[in-house]
Amino acid sequence: MNQLVAAFPKNKFEEVRVQIQEFKGYDLLDIRVYTSVREGEEKIPTGKGLSLNVSHFSDLKKAILAAETILRENHLLNE
Repeated sequence: MNQLVAAFPKNKFEEVRVQIQEFKGYDLLDIRVYTSVREGEEKIPTGKGLSLNVSHFSDLKKAILAAETILRENHLLNE
């Protein structure tokens, strides 16, 4: 299974993509920075990112929710 879950801009030249991918028989959650070599070209993956076995998803979700709580408590979110 290879499926794009979400993509959002990191800056003018890069974007972050969240994908579910299969690699060597393992299902992975891949969060990676993509960049363009030249403007207008398709973005390519960089070495900046994280691939986790999907079995770690609940741990990652708990960590992100904990980070959100801390960010809100410290008024660091612009939502």
